[in-house]
Amino acid sequence: MKKYIPISCNYYDELEALATLKKTCIIIFKDEAEREISISGVIKTFFIKDKTEFLQLGSGEGIRLDRLISVDGKMLPILNC
Repeated sequence: MKKYIPISCNYYDELEALATLKKTCIIIFKDEAEREISISGVIKTFFIKDKTEFLQLGSGEGIRLDRLISVDGKMLPILNC
């Protein structure tokens, strides 16, 4: 797996807002094999594991934040805070 790259603080704030709203979102991300995956779900929470940030869906699935392509139609900008 590639080294973790922190995401934009502004985008993180948008993700937190979606989690607060408990809104079902289309989440597009790349898996470990670099395949683009699209799923629908509600963002439940965020967590850090081994210095890597993840979002957790209501289904329990965890997605690395830097693997996101878009959430709710908004593209992910990759920037350090």
